Amino acid sequence: MSRLRVRALGPVDRAEALAHLERAPRLNLHLIDQVLRLGAPLQRGEPRGEIVGAWGDQGLVAVLSLQPTVVLDASVDPSAVEAFLPYLSGVHAGLLKSTEDVVEPVWEWLEARGRKALLDRIETAYALEPGQLQPVAPTPGLSFRRARLGDLDALVVASRESLLEEDRPDPSRHDPAGFRRWVRSRISRAIVGERHGTLVFVGYADVRCPRGWLLQGIYTWRDARQEGIATAGVAELCRVAFEAGTADVQLAVVEGNEPAERLYARLGFASFARLRTLLFG
Repeated sequence: MSRLRVRALGPVDRAEALAHLERAPRLNLHLIDQVLRLGAPLQRGEPRGEIVGAWGDQGLVAVLSLQPTVVLDASVDPSAVEAFLPYLSGVHAGLLKSTEDVVEPVWEWLEARGRKALLDRIETAYALEPGQLQPVAPTPGLSFRRARLGDLDALVVASRESLLEEDRPDPSRHDPAGFRRWVRSRISRAIVGERHGTLVFVGYADVRCPRGWLLQGIYTWRDARQEGIATAGVAELCRVAFEAGTADVQLAVVEGNEPAERLYARLGFASFARLRTLLFG
């Protein structure tokens, strides 16, 4: 492949970038969402994304997200990875996420330049298409609604507890105000479950586009577990997603989390990829 030209993507590149990413739409959902939102206004507290592309003689050959998460497209060529390395040199801390074979060479390069892994794990990616969602028995007294600003205090606590349960570093320890801003920026993408006026469930659809919704931050308050609330909550998120017309709903489960795997299997989700997630600093 001839020498690649790398530059930031802008709204003018949207159609070409989407055509490239649609070759593997499920694996590229995060990047597809970022491309669709090029030039769009940000939610309060939401970090500004940074996404670059590599062009060869035949057009766009690779896409890389640098912020807020380092994500390479699933069909990236090794020469494109090399072309992106000068851009990666400016990323001193962050989250690297993609298929195992894509992550490995990028992480080798970052690690050789002093980055340290704070978290390194394998996840299984699952997807559910319209018509595949299995029926869920109603849970007495449980209702769902979109999250509101008044829920912020409870959601900050839940987000922190969720990260700690995954053995991830506590981001609120050194920057509580920044962590609160981050949670606030996600409120518009959250659905909460309420019972007798108290929040018992939250789930976020951090990616919401026609190609797919990506669910993250699924959390049930500890004193409300083992009651079918998580199952009902994820089913509600899927119902809302399909009502909005999305092609599928995706999520990822940490390898070895058998209770979560059984939950999603009961709802009709099927696995489609192994991912590697690296939190580094």
